[in-house]
Order: sequence, then C-alpha cells, then structure tokens
Amino acid sequence: MQKTSFVDYPGKVVAVVFTLGCNFRCPFCHNGFLVNGDEEVMSQNAFFEFLEEKKKVLDGVCVSGGEPMIHPDVFEFIKKIKDMGMVVKLDTNGSRPRGLKRLVDAGLLDYVAMDFKNRFCDYAKTVGLKKVGVENIKKSMRILAESGVGFEFRTTVVPGLHTKKGLIEGARELVEIVGDNVNWYWQNFRPIGCLNETYCQRKPFEARELEEWIVDVKEVLKNVKLR
Repeated sequence: MQKTSFVDYPGKVVAVVFTLGCNFRCPFCHNGFLVNGDEEVMSQNAFFEFLEEKKKVLDGVCVSGGEPMIHPDVFEFIKKIKDMGMVVKLDTNGSRPRGLKRLVDAGLLDYVAMDFKNRFCDYAKTVGLKKVGVENIKKSMRILAESGVGFEFRTTVVPGLHTKKGLIEGARELVEIVGDNVNWYWQNFRPIGCLNETYCQRKPFEARELEEWIVDVKEVLKNVKLR
C-alpha cells in the first residue's frame, strides 16, 4: 500500500492499494514483484483499520495491481470501501469485462484508468502472451464509454513494441470503439525492474520524439497527452 498519493486520482488525495497477481506478462512491467506474487501480503483487516483511521484526510482509494479484477472478492472489497463514504478509482487492464460491468452497474466506481496496451494486432506480443482475448478488451472499453463513470485510457510506450504508425492505428481503433471524446495518456517506458530483464537494457524514447508523434496522432484523436 501507498498511504498517500496526490497523482493517482485526478483532483483527489487517495491511498493506493496494490493487489498481487496478474493474467498478463508484459515484459516491460516494472511491478514484477506484484505480478509474480512475491510481495508480503497486508491483511484486509489491517487495511480497513488504516482507512478508518485516515478517512478524514483521504478522499478515497485507488485499487491497482497487478490486476485487481482477477480476484473473486474484488467486488466485496471495493463495496466495503464505498460503504465508508470514500471514492474509488480502479486501475485495470480491461481483460475482465463481466466483473467491470458488475462494479459499474452497482455504482461502486468513481473513476477508471484502463490500459490500452497497443493496437490490437500487436496486443498479444505486448502483454507477453501467445494469445489474448482482444474482444474482452473492446467490451471493457464500451462498458466504460456507456457507464457515465470518469475514465481514461493509458499506454506505456516501449521501444521495440510501439511505433508511430502503430499508435496512429491504435488511435483509430479507440475512435471506432468509443468515439473521439476520450482521454488517452501515454507514459514513457522506464527500464527499471522489468519483468523481462532484457528490457532493462532498452533505452526509452526521447520525450521530444513522443511529443512529435502525438502531433500526428492528434489528427485522429485530439485528447492525447504524454505524462
């Protein structure tokens, strides 16, 4: 858990709780200790005792990972946070649309940051799998677009996995699925603690180069920014 964050939820002060495990194996992931479940686990009792103590200074909680949606009890966990009168932001890879819709329909989410890993033809390679259910990713996108919940898409841009042409195609795919009134944030790859150690030797893109790419991508999707 990160006890206080001013950047994970737009305009809110939140605690960030990280769940262990993930169904993707993105080679550039710098949270490998979470993906592999190697971190010491904090009990839910301890977590909610902390929230009770700090709820006067915290607006809410960002539930991150790993991938929170792979856990069967995530619904009950988030509901308990909401029952305390706190806002909830969910970080997700979008691979579990049924669970996402259940949370949305129950009014348990206030904001969602969903990964858009790459254009769909490159998705499996980007997430480190032989096959990936891109239709589930698309379903989650549509759920968010129709939910009335605040949301954004985000992409970690990685040399060898992303190109300007591919990101322009990705922008077209986003527009086709959810329309052009959507926020898409890019973050530059960091070669630190990568799940695949060879990625630690890769040099990130120059920020200036990515800003130049964004100029072209904005011809397709206007709300694109580099974080």
